[in-house]
Amino acid sequence: MADSQLFCVAEERSGHCAVVDGNFLYVWGGYVSIEDNEVYLPNDEIWTYDIDSGLWRMHLMEGELPASMSGSCGACINGKLYIFGGYDDKGYSNRLYFVNLRTRDGTYIWEKITNFEGQPPTPRDKLSCWVYKDRLIYFGGYGCRRHSELQDCFDVHDASWEEQIFWGWHNDVHIFDTKTQTWFQPEIKGGVPPQPRAAHTCAVLGNKGYIFGGRVLVSVFNGNVQCSL
Repeated sequence: MADSQLFCVAEERSGHCAVVDGNFLYVWGGYVSIEDNEVYLPNDEIWTYDIDSGLWRMHLMEGELPASMSGSCGACINGKLYIFGGYDDKGYSNRLYFVNLRTRDGTYIWEKITNFEGQPPTPRDKLSCWVYKDRLIYFGGYGCRRHSELQDCFDVHDASWEEQIFWGWHNDVHIFDTKTQTWFQPEIKGGVPPQPRAAHTCAVLGNKGYIFGGRVLVSVFNGNVQCSL
């Protein structure tokens, strides 16, 4: 059985992932500011909050651990926590991991999804995710692309011309089907799409996904947009 410790409250943090499954809140990742430095929190810890008892507990994790990151996008489907993207000292990520939260022996084991079909999103952080049926639907985020990957869905912020790497904001939509292990981009119809952005929020109601807010450069949005799923 994996080690766990009981605490009155989880460590302070920002840029983390939090999901709810059953009567438990699960928190992973993020960073804490120490003397003006951003320190990434351990990647082998997951915190659980029992909504009924009000108790926090820290569990150690095993398996193919994601890097310690902030700005990753977390979502829960059928008792599994999926983590996509994020940022660490080595740059932006477009890797996808999952862990079964409904463990019977208290052991939380990360698995990296490598056997998939299709093309994942380019590396990024601070994106959003809807959950609809058995699919993860990702939108936006800040990240990097190579020159050959530049598209209208990408608002360039900075560039390294020597390495042909560009950084900026996205407004593209990517879907991962957890049943078929497939990445794909849906055909987008309708009116004007949302502007590229990061650090926005989202929610799903019925068969519609909603996004609100976010930022690009120094601009902060306060409009909301809906998308039928």
